[in-house]
Amino acid sequence: MAQYYTTMNLKSRFAPSPTGYLHLGNARTALFAWLAARGAGGTFILRLEDTDQQRSPEIYERALLEDLRWFGIDWDEGPDRGGDHGPYRQMERLSVYGQYYAHLQASGQAYACYCSADDLAAERAVQRSAGKAPRYGGRCRHLDAAARAEREAAGLLPTLRFRVPDQGTLTVPDLVWGERHYALADLGDFVIRRGDGSPAFFFANAVDDALMEVNLVLRGEDHLTNTPRQILILQALSLPVPAYGHLPLLLGADGQPLSKRYGAASLRDLRKDGYLAAALRNYLARLGHHYSATGFLDSRALAQGFALNQISRAPSHFDMVQLQHWQHEAVQSLDDAAVWNWLAPLLRGKVPMGLEMPFVAAVRANILLPGDALDWAERCFGAPALAADAVEAIIGVSPEFWSVAQATLQASGGDCRRWTKALQQASGHRGKALFMPLRAALTGLTHGPELAALLPLIGEERALARLHAAAQRPSTPIETTL
Repeated sequence: MAQYYTTMNLKSRFAPSPTGYLHLGNARTALFAWLAARGAGGTFILRLEDTDQQRSPEIYERALLEDLRWFGIDWDEGPDRGGDHGPYRQMERLSVYGQYYAHLQASGQAYACYCSADDLAAERAVQRSAGKAPRYGGRCRHLDAAARAEREAAGLLPTLRFRVPDQGTLTVPDLVWGERHYALADLGDFVIRRGDGSPAFFFANAVDDALMEVNLVLRGEDHLTNTPRQILILQALSLPVPAYGHLPLLLGADGQPLSKRYGAASLRDLRKDGYLAAALRNYLARLGHHYSATGFLDSRALAQGFALNQISRAPSHFDMVQLQHWQHEAVQSLDDAAVWNWLAPLLRGKVPMGLEMPFVAAVRANILLPGDALDWAERCFGAPALAADAVEAIIGVSPEFWSVAQATLQASGGDCRRWTKALQQASGHRGKALFMPLRAALTGLTHGPELAALLPLIGEERALARLHAAAQRPSTPIETTL
């Protein structure tokens, strides 16, 4: 039944509806389809299913293309690139669909339906009250020409329904779930063209895949019940049927499927927060797919390690802690210049010219997001606020310690190791008792990068001023700004 692909001709696609910003569930679907194509040296296309015109303003299409590019996904055919199988927006393909609608009607495999929304709602209510699954009962299936003419004369705009066989079973191979079997009598005749003439998802999606020579369709498991209907359409039109794989849904912390309609984080939100595309690729590629490699992978390695038989059937839960792990790995994978390019939009003017690379080298292990680096820039070059535990580390230390600290710093010429060695000998403090008060006084925190890397950035003048301020602290805790 399915037109199974080989590694020589694999062609996959991502076909979103541009009705909002790309949320993480759809981003993962796009990534899996792209990895499958790129790992096999195949073709990947982008198609926009924009038939819901009221919810598809141009701003969302622009954002979709921009966000996918930022995410690291490219395409060989698409609305902005063209290709041999365009157009790649469904609203530009209405004449194509019209030919196939006519074919189905002429062969008796589709018919006009004049039932109103109220009629259909009442029918479903009766079926549910009887404990039956809602399905269209076929009220308009056998209307004769006179009855159709009467309804059209009354101004009724018909939908077009596909005529599903009354009996039989359809077997659908699935690359994730294995074979699934559907009783045709349970499907009911379904709408393939709306009353306004626009194509329904069942129809346009299936026809486009066939005409664009897509032979691998990866999509969410919420499409499982759509697939048998689409296969019936393709069979009726003698069009090739792709191989289907339905991905378990990506769930949020509340256990509900991630969805742009219900406020799930979008790719754009995370990008704005400062997450790196490489971090998201590494995390999402592993949500529902097993890699033998456990470390950080670039795009080529992610594609080479992707295998359809490694997709799990269990739903995956999006976890910010795990994303932060991959964000850390992504930051550490960059060289210092690349880290600065990432941080520069927020830090330009906050870090003195000429100190950009030393600053990055000092703090990179302690930052996840640009905001973290901004905080360290303030702690190095500004007037940092003291955290409560930093105040606790400072108070109780004798004034003599701070006096000796200032004197030995001046004598050391700003060399941190010479300074701390001299201070240890002069004060008798060592280990945590030495370094914790110094770190607290110089940075306002009791943790962070090595003082040896921070001290040249802070500079001797600022360091002396901060040590002097520490000496003025009272011997009891005071309220802090953090």
